[in-house]
Amino acid sequence: MKFSHETVGTCSRRIDIEVEDGVLVNASFVGGCSGNSQVLTALVKGMPVTEVVRRLKGIPCQEDTSCPDQLARALEASAQMK
Repeated sequence: MKFSHETVGTCSRRIDIEVEDGVLVNASFVGGCSGNSQVLTALVKGMPVTEVVRRLKGIPCQEDTSCPDQLARALEASAQMK
């Protein structure tokens, strides 16, 4: 499943996400800090979605969210939509 998440409260504007069989296949951040988003994506690629959410949810950067937190929130929301 491929979907996009419009971020809120971060430098990035959107995250394009691909999940297959409960595993994060890819995440691509649009805008924001290119190096940080590439590292984040490389670290979580191939990881079960539940583990990505567990590790990243609640990490703050600007105010009460961050790019990692936004990725976790998007994955969590997509799981609830099923």
